[in-house]
Amino acid sequence: MYLSCTTVVCLCQFLDLTNPCYLTITTGISLCLPVHSEGGVFKAHLTFPKDYPLRPPKMTFITDIWHPNVDKNGDVCISILHEPGEDKYGYEKPEERWLPIHTVETIMISVISMLADPNGDSPANVDAAKEWREDRHGEFKRKVARCVRKSQETAFE
Repeated sequence: MYLSCTTVVCLCQFLDLTNPCYLTITTGISLCLPVHSEGGVFKAHLTFPKDYPLRPPKMTFITDIWHPNVDKNGDVCISILHEPGEDKYGYEKPEERWLPIHTVETIMISVISMLADPNGDSPANVDAAKEWREDRHGEFKRKVARCVRKSQETAFE
């Protein structure tokens, strides 16, 4: 695992308690992984529901990112952020899904691991997954490089 030089910065924003979510954490993930996203600075919102920790937060990248497990709206598709219980499709085991013991740290470690090693069997972005499987060093790499450059340009906005 390549977590040693990855930097995560978190900024908390407490919202009006009458809102459906009461806390949003804006994260900035600076990657220096020896993989496709090296050099990227990707911003995301981690939004917690009122009944956290019984239900998982939602993570959405607000910086463009081309990845099999991030949909085109930026929503992260990873097991530990899925509602607890049985997977109606039988793909995930209950222990792989959300558990109240997860923390921001365990979420970020899982997301960083996912960014480094995409799960092509359960893609949120089918086009990115297809390119990852069929043309990883060609078109996929070019699209990721564009996202990395854009993320660097907007890193401090």
